Amino acid sequence: MLTRFRALTVTGAVCASTFMALPNAVAEVEPGGWTSVSPTFTVQERGCGQVDGLTFQLTCSTASGDQRAERRYATYTGGTRQFEGYFRISSLSGTRISLKQTFNESAAGPYFMLAVERGGRLYAVHGGDTLSNAGTVGATVRVNTVHQVGSSHRTYINGSLQHTYASPGGSFYDKFGAYRTNSGNGPATVVWSNVRFWRK
Repeated sequence: MLTRFRALTVTGAVCASTFMALPNAVAEVEPGGWTSVSPTFTVQERGCGQVDGLTFQLTCSTASGDQRAERRYATYTGGTRQFEGYFRISSLSGTRISLKQTFNESAAGPYFMLAVERGGRLYAVHGGDTLSNAGTVGATVRVNTVHQVGSSHRTYINGSLQHTYASPGGSFYDKFGAYRTNSGNGPATVVWSNVRFWRK
C-alpha cells in the first residue's frame, strides 16, 4: 500500500512552529479580543488517504492501519485558540471517520476528535457524546472549536455550543480532513472550505 507524506508550507511562513498575525477580526463565536492568525501546516497522506487542496479522501475500506488524509497545523502552547471551518461530506460508504482533531502533543495522543457515523451523527470519539445529526452526505456544516489551554475546549456546530471538555496545559495543534478512527473505515470524501483561525 502506498504510504506518502508530503509537506507543504503556507506562503510566507518562516517555519512550521510560527504563527502569522493578521489584523483584528470578529470571530464567528464567542466575542471579545480575537486576532486572526494564519498558522502553517503540513499535508499528511497515509495508507489510502489522498489530499487535493481542501478535498480529503479515503479510497479504501481497510479497517486497520493508518488511513488518513489531513492537514496538521502548527503547535501552540498557551492562550485561547479558535478554529473555524465548513465541511461537506460528498460521499461516505464507510463509517466513523474523524473530521477534526485537537491533538495533545504533550500527551502524544488525540485530545479531542470530532467524527461522523454513516447517517450523519457527529460525535466526540472520546466519551461518545452526540454533538449533532447534521453531518449527512451533501450537507454543509460549520465547526468552531475554542480551546483555552489549561481550562476548557468547546465545540460549536452551526454556531451552537454542543460540547465542553476540560483541558490540561501543554502543547496542542489542530488537524482536519478525513481520518479512520479505531473502529471506522472508508471510503469517504470530505470537502472543507473557509478555514480560519484566531487567538487571544
